[in-house]
Amino acid sequence: MNVIDGKTIAESIRNGLKKRINASSVKPCLAVVLVGEDPASKIYVRLKKKACEEIGIISLEHRMPEETTQDELLRLVDKLNSDKDVHGILIQLPLPSHIDANKVIENIVTEKDVDGFTSFNAGKLMQGKDSMEPCTPKGIMRLLDKYEVDIMGKNAVVIGRSNIVGKPIAMMLLRRHATVTLCHSKTKNLGDITKKADILVAAVGKPGMITEEMVKPGAVVVDVGTNRISDGKLVGDVDFEGVKEIAGLITPVPGGVGPMTIAMLLENTVDAAKIPELR
Repeated sequence: MNVIDGKTIAESIRNGLKKRINASSVKPCLAVVLVGEDPASKIYVRLKKKACEEIGIISLEHRMPEETTQDELLRLVDKLNSDKDVHGILIQLPLPSHIDANKVIENIVTEKDVDGFTSFNAGKLMQGKDSMEPCTPKGIMRLLDKYEVDIMGKNAVVIGRSNIVGKPIAMMLLRRHATVTLCHSKTKNLGDITKKADILVAAVGKPGMITEEMVKPGAVVVDVGTNRISDGKLVGDVDFEGVKEIAGLITPVPGGVGPMTIAMLLENTVDAAKIPELR
């Protein structure tokens, strides 16, 4: 079977984190800030809270109304920054349009930036230094390692240039000595480029965009897309049924990258609390 089981790997990571927490006197704490009434954001926050509680992380939820001003939100971030009992701060995106998300994120102190979104952590990642890594790219790398994918010298193609997934996963693959091509909406002859990829990462948010004729036989295909289509079904950016027949390895949606993203958020929080790994 060539389907990557992200759910099982994530569960194993969470069990390991739970043991680390149980063996420590420190109780890790994650503060999650939700502004407004975005339905998807509410679901994500609920899932994160549940995941935290299952392994022993304290989850502090700060819900703020849609009309919250940027200054009010910044004051809350400052308060969380100075609270020694809070180890991680997560601002649930998207924020309402009148708030500058970048300014809010930049206000999070580096050591509590469990999303790895601040310029400081992004800069360290760019330089190949140890940093708090963004959760989804970190989860992708963990999946590749668990399935013993040889990255060195391989052609890796990343579709999507977001600061959350595309750019950081390109940097991580480059750090592991892959030859990386970063594609985007203005890329010409996309299929010609993807067809040469030994490792293909799709993170664009377009359902079924990557079809079997765009994939090299035996390639490792990582689907980061989570798209809700008209019948309510959740699908990725990859035409899973067609591509799975020729891919060497492929992540499903759901059950691939998604569970790993939350597992890495938990791991970053435990690491931020400086809870040692078990030997």
